[in-house]
Amino acid sequence: MSTKDQQIQQLIDARNSGKSICFVSGNFNIIHPGHLRFLLFASEQADILVVGLYDRKDSLHAFFDNEERVMALQALSCVDDVIVVNGDRLKVIEKIQPDVVVKGKEFASAQNPETPIVETYGGRLIFSSGDKLLSSRELLLQQINEDSRLSRLLQGYHERYNISRPTLEQHLDKFSALNIAVIGDIIVDEYQECMAIGMSQEDPTIAVSPLESFSYLGGAGIVAGHGARLGANVTFFSVCGEDKHAAFAKNKLEEYGIDAVVKEDTSRPTTHKLRYRAKDKTLLRVNEYRRHDIDSPLINSFVNDFEQRASSFDLVLFADFNYGLLCPELVTRISHICHAQDIPIAADSQTSSQMGDLGKFKGLMLTAPTELEARQTIQDESSGLIEVSKSLSETLDAKNVLVTLGGEGVLIRHLNPQTNVLDTDNLPAFADSAIDTAGAGDAMFVTTALMLASGANIWQAAFVGSISSSIQVSVRGNVPISKSAINKKLSELLN
Repeated sequence: MSTKDQQIQQLIDARNSGKSICFVSGNFNIIHPGHLRFLLFASEQADILVVGLYDRKDSLHAFFDNEERVMALQALSCVDDVIVVNGDRLKVIEKIQPDVVVKGKEFASAQNPETPIVETYGGRLIFSSGDKLLSSRELLLQQINEDSRLSRLLQGYHERYNISRPTLEQHLDKFSALNIAVIGDIIVDEYQECMAIGMSQEDPTIAVSPLESFSYLGGAGIVAGHGARLGANVTFFSVCGEDKHAAFAKNKLEEYGIDAVVKEDTSRPTTHKLRYRAKDKTLLRVNEYRRHDIDSPLINSFVNDFEQRASSFDLVLFADFNYGLLCPELVTRISHICHAQDIPIAADSQTSSQMGDLGKFKGLMLTAPTELEARQTIQDESSGLIEVSKSLSETLDAKNVLVTLGGEGVLIRHLNPQTNVLDTDNLPAFADSAIDTAGAGDAMFVTTALMLASGANIWQAAFVGSISSSIQVSVRGNVPISKSAINKKLSELLN
């Protein structure tokens, strides 16, 4: 009796003894966060979770052989058994008769060959891509980070994409030859550090005593700041009010060595965000802003200034925080100039206390939304990460998509020009602990874009972008990241 036959018989015996079985199948080439959500959901549907792993010869673009992928799946505590299937997936289902077969949400409207099989013995076919809020996922992520076998698979990432210090440092050194434009909203971030006194006796309010106040240049301003500190020559286009926060922002831009084209708009204040914090925790945020679109004279002025400089730009970054500068008309006109002159565009649109709109950006070299921003753009709350990122790439005509997932790391999708298919990989979060998560996505976005503009592939670029993100969350407030800080982190990760 073969190993597979033995596995099937053991599952039949388990079913006969009263155990319920859930069956899923797939390539599981790279186990990314979307897979974890899917497998965790499936594991909750029955006593035993069985994974039917497609043989490598049937797995599109498989990096690993069967043994390595089986090993990776078996390392997950939610997976009970893994059977390699060679085109006989449906026959395996017929034999073990699982109580539940789970498939991704994207298959719900398709013809599914499993349906008549499970109906014959009273099983169920469920469509779900898992719950992005599963608390048990944190434990599984911790397990993956600590598991030595899966750590070796990260080394495989290095080998697949030539992730070596000399190669990455060569690309970093090329930043100084890049001329980039950053277009987006200025934000001044203020941190009021407090000492927690206790609970008010009059009402259930936390009482604090103010200590020190710190201000930082944020929004698209820090995107420009990162670019300049990393060595690029940066021209920054933005708008501000006529107030003390505008003066602070302009001084910081000058300090960072940025060529600033900042226009005043008397109809709005400079966007200012005040955070009250105690013991590295934010207690309250007070935001001062206006969100209306800039008017036609300002749009024309920005377009004229950009067009005069456009021929010198190697890269344009739209850093949209949705406070009125990057209105659809300005984005369309600037994008038209870029496309006419073959200037690569990268775009990010933040959704936080305000709604983002990535959909106005088209023809992108790179976009790096959070999962929430990606789902809002394509209006899809239920599909898995792979389907969401695919739809986003198609909607924006984006060659590279990074879906940032906080503590889960980043999902990387790249449109392969040879196959016209989105290749997939992922990286874990590199930060050991986070002091302040504000600005992590901005650091990843600009660093990844600069790496791509310097000639790196997306896998190398995302690796360095992830390093920038981990550096950013390790400090309070937005501080421009330096090449020396990245090089130091590279030496720690790549001995």
